[in-house]
Amino acid sequence: MADISKKPFKERVAAIAGKFAGSRFVRAIMDAGFSVISFSIIGAVFLILTVLPQAFPVPGFANFYANTIGRFTSLFQAVYNATMGILALVFAGTFAYSYTKIYRDEEHINLVPMNGLMMFLMAFFITVPELVWKNGAVQFVQLFTKAKMVAGGYEASTSGIYRIGAVGIFIGLIVAWITVQIYRYTVKHNWQIKMPASVPSGVANSFSALIPGFCVAVVIAALNMAFVFAGTDLFKVLFIPFSFISDIADTWWGFLIIIFLIHFLWWFGIHGATIMSSFYTPIVLANMAANVKGADHFFAGDPLNAFVIIGGSGATLGVAIWLAFRSRSTQLKELGKVEIVPAIFNINEPLLFGLPIVYNVNLLIPFICAPLASGIVGYIAVSTHLVPKIIVQQPWPTPVGLSGFIATASWQGAALSVVCAIVAFAVWYPFIKHYDNVLLKKEQAKAAQVK
Repeated sequence: MADISKKPFKERVAAIAGKFAGSRFVRAIMDAGFSVISFSIIGAVFLILTVLPQAFPVPGFANFYANTIGRFTSLFQAVYNATMGILALVFAGTFAYSYTKIYRDEEHINLVPMNGLMMFLMAFFITVPELVWKNGAVQFVQLFTKAKMVAGGYEASTSGIYRIGAVGIFIGLIVAWITVQIYRYTVKHNWQIKMPASVPSGVANSFSALIPGFCVAVVIAALNMAFVFAGTDLFKVLFIPFSFISDIADTWWGFLIIIFLIHFLWWFGIHGATIMSSFYTPIVLANMAANVKGADHFFAGDPLNAFVIIGGSGATLGVAIWLAFRSRSTQLKELGKVEIVPAIFNINEPLLFGLPIVYNVNLLIPFICAPLASGIVGYIAVSTHLVPKIIVQQPWPTPVGLSGFIATASWQGAALSVVCAIVAFAVWYPFIKHYDNVLLKKEQAKAAQVK
């Protein structure tokens, strides 16, 4: 095997990023991220129904809304709670299922993905109630104030049970990882009750999960109890790094670093959005849920697809339109005709690999700087309240304008989306025009040789 340190820098970066992207943990997180898309969209629809007066500030509409659709806002909230309000269960549960399945398929051990999911749910709910050590015994927290209600250890509100919502995604991932590793360890070491072959598989699987499940319960309960003795609990301890990372990602410089890394990796042919989203998905989902309750986070929902990478990574919507209608090079004009429709829906692989952008030094600067410029504009507009905060996660392929409208439930968001696309193209223009001229000269020279 060749020494990786002796390979060119580009190959070394691509190898490291590729290995990380292919890791079992990241693949399981990707499955988890896909699983919440439908849930978040359903929740978004019913959330929008509750904020229609803000989205359409038309005279008389607020009164009409209050006397019609507005009568059902509590029902809409209940549906929202059944989606976004249980997001930690859906996200981390899917992770546990997928992670177990990956180990089963790749290590060829007798793991049952559904058992992995069920054991995670048990383990996670051990961490959900708030416990304290009081009067020589473990007790459930009981707290009733105007700001907070905790009954039987469970903090609840009209938004549902606090710890199983988006705020619990990061903690859920850690618990899911521990659960699967314990399950894997016990099965590899034959810590199982094995039933005769004549026993139905459903019954056999239930008994095979008994000892692993008991081990999971003991480990998670012991960890939680250790922190309770220290005056806190497992949820609160694991929330500290999540909160720290979330605070960094929500700053302008943290947001720009994320944009830079996505496109830096893409230039090497590595799907940067996939890798980076595995880190920030829990953050944006939690921040979006917090925004609905009154918080003020920019990095929430899907700000990248709403205001930054419009047309695909590199913010290439304007580039695709210009190539189709204004480029002089035959190669670029034909490429623009192919790309213009996918670009409307934020798909730009034809440009990434056909222009190409990947490994093309001539287009590296605009590929990174264009989304950085649109990101700065988006951040300033939302953080200064020129545009309402993001409260909805719009579907990834949503076209420019509509994406911003759905994300913020406002016409200002739609306008900002269009402005960001224009800003990105302004960065691209001198570079793509120069590149077009270079290719045109090559085509003319080749044509002259043929003659």
